[in-house]
Amino acid sequence: MLVVFAAVAVFFGALSAAFLVRRASSQDWAGVRLPRVLWWNTGVLLVSSVLLELARRALRSARRLRFNLYWTAGTALGALFLAGQYLAWRLLQNGGISLGTNPGSSFFYVLTVAHASHLLGGVIALLYVDIQALRFRLGPGKRTAADVSVFYWHFMGALWVYVFALLVLLG
Repeated sequence: MLVVFAAVAVFFGALSAAFLVRRASSQDWAGVRLPRVLWWNTGVLLVSSVLLELARRALRSARRLRFNLYWTAGTALGALFLAGQYLAWRLLQNGGISLGTNPGSSFFYVLTVAHASHLLGGVIALLYVDIQALRFRLGPGKRTAADVSVFYWHFMGALWVYVFALLVLLG
């Protein structure tokens, strides 16, 4: 699991370095006015992470119904985050800001789509655990998939906060 975290961190570190170098050396950089939905989306992702952590702890203490409730809600919020990202991209496109508009918009799309694609993998893992739990194939003694999925989700949430801060402060 650490290898996955390291690979994702290196990937986003390289994107961040390219972002900073291009921004610093650019005469044609124009920042992207971020849609408000991204602020709401950040809150949705953080609440999702809290719910999934509560679910993980409920599973560890054999509170199956609470686990199922928290896990399903956290997974649904993860999917809602992805829908919110799509809405943000559509709002920008409708406003005439696309991947090729300028270097700032290019980096906005590259960073947010890269994050969303990694998060989509996380949602798939969350759905897998959710289905296993609802079919009673998961319990306190078989919680590795839940633990790994939650840790990955927390990592993706922290990564989004970093990417979003980069876009807000320097984008």
